[in-house]
This record gives sequence, structure tokens and C-alpha cells, in this order.
Amino acid sequence: MRADAVRNRGLLVEVALDAFTHEKDVTLGAIAKKAGVGIGTLYRHFPTREALIEAVYRTELEKLCDAAPELLETHGPEAALREWMDRFIAYAATKRDLKEALQAVIAAGINPFEHSRAKMTEAVATLLAPLGARTKPMDLMALLIGVAQNGDPDQAKRMLDLIMDGVLHGAAARSAPPAPAPR
Repeated sequence: MRADAVRNRGLLVEVALDAFTHEKDVTLGAIAKKAGVGIGTLYRHFPTREALIEAVYRTELEKLCDAAPELLETHGPEAALREWMDRFIAYAATKRDLKEALQAVIAAGINPFEHSRAKMTEAVATLLAPLGARTKPMDLMALLIGVAQNGDPDQAKRMLDLIMDGVLHGAAARSAPPAPAPR
């Protein structure tokens, strides 16, 4: 794909994310206009509204999952996991805002969530491994989903702190040296 085509596709997805999360009945023409491209360019990349919505969802999922190894390169393992958990909560809020749009995709017979679980599990496993944590990736995901459903950001932060403490406790218990034998 040419550089300008890649740029246009990225702009369309970025503008569509904002539009689908803030405007109920936004038109594809309005999205193209806000992105600074013609409607033909939009349709070349996304032949249907559902294809654009699916691309928005998948792009957000990719950003979140791709962040796991990137965070480990720039942060310590604990900080990387915590930053990723914060990003997961933001991702879940975006997904919630896209709910109506995603329902239209599902109604069209497309499953945008087909690979989500595997990608998320892999990202979480990547973050847990350097900690030596005994936490199973799917258990952590279940906890994060519960926190993401909370509407109180302050409580969500406290709940993430508790989750981190639990993950690290399990890691410390696993990596702690055995107690000396009694004499």
C-alpha cells in the first residue's frame, strides 16, 4: 500500500473512532470529510459501514495488545503491567462507546471479537512472564473486565491496585527462597 493510502486509512480509522463514540448517527460522508478525504477514498478502504466499524475495533485491540511488549521495553515489569491494565480500562470504555456500532457489525454476520480473546491472553501472558507470576492470564482478564464495568474511575484505580497486589503476591510467593529448615 502506498504511503498516502496508509496515511488516509489511518486517518479514517482515527476519525471514525471519534465519530462512532461521540455521534450516534454519523454518516460515512461526514467521516470522510473530517478525515480530509473523498468518499471514494473511504469506500476504497472500507466498502461498508460495518467494515469501517470492524476496522476501528480491531485497530484499538491491536494497539492495546501491541503495547504489552513495548511497555516491557520501556518500563519495569510491574510498571508495564500496571500501565497496560490502565490502558485496558480505557480500551473497555471505548468498546462500550462503540457498542451500538458493533451491534450493527454483528447483525451483518461479522464477528469482530473472533480473535480478541487469544490476542488479549497472549498480551497478558507476555506481561506476567517477567514477574514470575502464578496468575493465569484468563483470571487476570476476568478481573479486569469486572473493573472495566465500574463507572467510578477512583474506585477502578483502587481495584487495579488490589489486583496488582494480588498478582505480585503470587509472584513473590513463587520466587521467594524456601524458609530455612529448623535446627
